[in-house]
Amino acid sequence: MATVAVTDATFDAEVRQSDIPVVVDFWAEWCGPCKQIGPALEELATQYAGKVKIAKVNVDENPNAPAQMGVRGIPALFLFKGGQVVSNKVGAAPKAALQNWIESSI
Repeated sequence: MATVAVTDATFDAEVRQSDIPVVVDFWAEWCGPCKQIGPALEELATQYAGKVKIAKVNVDENPNAPAQMGVRGIPALFLFKGGQVVSNKVGAAPKAALQNWIESSI
């Protein structure tokens, strides 16, 4: 399963009402570190298919969700479980570090 593109309109349904944990990646097209972690997130989305959803929110096209979450810098990653944020992380990290973060949070 690939990452899921989430918009301001679909944020609640895709993230807060999800039956499984959701990692939300707030990113932008012009953000170098965002592009750096993109392939790792795609791989993790496949690896965790059915267990963890990995959602991506483009902050330029969807300003409301990042504003609600208090996002000040990108990439910003939030892990939701049962509709609540249980962990967050700012900045790029290697795939292994992202995987460890997800594992320790779910």
